[in-house]
Amino acid sequence: RGAMGAGRLLVLCLALCAAAAAAQRGIRRPRTVSVGALFTYESTIGRAARLAIELAVDDVNADRTVLAGTTLNLISQDTNCSGFLGTIEALQLMEKNVVAVIGPQSSGIGHVISHVVNELHVPLLSFAATDPTLSASEYPYFLRSTISDYFQMHAVASIIDYFQWKEVTAIFVDDDYGRGGVSVLGDALGAKRARISHKAAIPPNSDTDLINDVLFRANMMESRVFVVHVNPDAGMRIFAIANKLQMMGTGYVWIVTDWLAAVLDSSGPGDPKAMSYIQGLIVLRQHTPDSDAKRKFVAKWNNAANNRSIASGMNSYGFYAYDSVWVVARAINEYLNSGQQITFSADPRLHNSNGSSLRLSKLKIFDGGDQLLQQLLLTNMTGLTGLVQFNADRNLVRPAYDILNVGGTGSRLIGHWSNYSGLSVSSPEILYRKPPNTSTSAQQLHSVVWPGDTTTKPRGWVFPNNGQPLRVGVPNKPSFRELVSVGKGPDNVTGYSVDIFNAAIKLLPYPVPCQFITIGDGSKNPNYDDIISRIATNVCLHALLCFFDYFASHHLIFLFFL
Repeated sequence: RGAMGAGRLLVLCLALCAAAAAAQRGIRRPRTVSVGALFTYESTIGRAARLAIELAVDDVNADRTVLAGTTLNLISQDTNCSGFLGTIEALQLMEKNVVAVIGPQSSGIGHVISHVVNELHVPLLSFAATDPTLSASEYPYFLRSTISDYFQMHAVASIIDYFQWKEVTAIFVDDDYGRGGVSVLGDALGAKRARISHKAAIPPNSDTDLINDVLFRANMMESRVFVVHVNPDAGMRIFAIANKLQMMGTGYVWIVTDWLAAVLDSSGPGDPKAMSYIQGLIVLRQHTPDSDAKRKFVAKWNNAANNRSIASGMNSYGFYAYDSVWVVARAINEYLNSGQQITFSADPRLHNSNGSSLRLSKLKIFDGGDQLLQQLLLTNMTGLTGLVQFNADRNLVRPAYDILNVGGTGSRLIGHWSNYSGLSVSSPEILYRKPPNTSTSAQQLHSVVWPGDTTTKPRGWVFPNNGQPLRVGVPNKPSFRELVSVGKGPDNVTGYSVDIFNAAIKLLPYPVPCQFITIGDGSKNPNYDDIISRIATNVCLHALLCFFDYFASHHLIFLFFL
């Protein structure tokens, strides 16, 4: 405690010295600095983030080592989970001369608002917009203070590769967030010689019937490995509908991105009926290391939530929202210590139109936006989420995820993923102290209890219900009828060789419907060269049971597959 107190005293002295130096240079620090916040108040992420942001502002203003003599003023706007309303709220926020904006939580709104902040030179730090197409090259004032879905989709691909599945069905919300994530997933799977065999897009705000149709079509496909990447506030309906379609039983695999972890963490003890729908799922969650600061904050957040009658709980996005406030506060402090002033100027490209009620001339350019952005990019601090530092691509360094397996009334940790060492049962903090090792032999996860309460790894695919049957060609010959006998009708094929083939098909652990197709008129032997040519060119057959005269006498069967 003595060393920690001495450290804080040193930081305080340095901050006061910087403020005194600025005063000697005749630079007057502002009494208040306004920072905006944009998110949807009544949402799974928004309820956790709103209180976390408010507590962070209180902590910043109570800490004399940061913004000494300057008060951080928070101005929040509710985007109502709407791209249109979010844009209007963002414009209204910019009228209030904010130097930075924390949010939004929606990737779709993030795309729109990024154009606004680019024009007005106001840095935008999003704690929840994970769409990887929100890039710094297109939006230079956008800074992601959470983990990009680029890394999450590589974590999903690593899990699929670990269990040696080659095809998956992607179920996603059909918006910027969903499409951006699934696009990266396709690339990540391709690098591991796997692929998305079917994309099941769910339009935003879909009703139950539409979701049912999308899942029904997905269930008709071959893959039984489903990756679900949707929004947290409506995503649970997918599993209730899938349960009715009998898609949550043995043989199915469900891998769910971090939205479900946010729902589970926010809900506390789950509803038994709802939990019964998601047994055996694999769920990702942003990894935040355990620490005393994190435990104290959670206790503080819970007390404040109880006092305000907030029914939902804390989730990982709330930790990123809290750290975002501190990132902004420290950057503003460095900006002011360097002698910069908070000033705004008119944008010559914005002016009021005659007859319009839009007051575009009230939108001002933040003169020091570029300098503040540079201070933000230099961030190097330890927060509730661990090390907060940005790399050259403006992504957080050391992205990592917890991998959970849902069972009973909760979930259990079966491993971690990091871009440092891939899949591991050890925490990323332990691995960071060792050389990186992403070799196949080093990848590890604890055992999984799959849907249907089984520990046997699902095969991951079945013969598709909407697929064509396996067409097997059978030469209709006048000899060796004890081996093959063709009666009336194309499927009336009997004999010793056919019985062996049918018995082999029944030994497969998945259904394969077959259709026998006779070749020849039974009076003379068919031309085998012509038959093989038809198979090779996929004219009419998938396979051929061949019974050559010589080999048939020795009870040998040839099965040619295309």
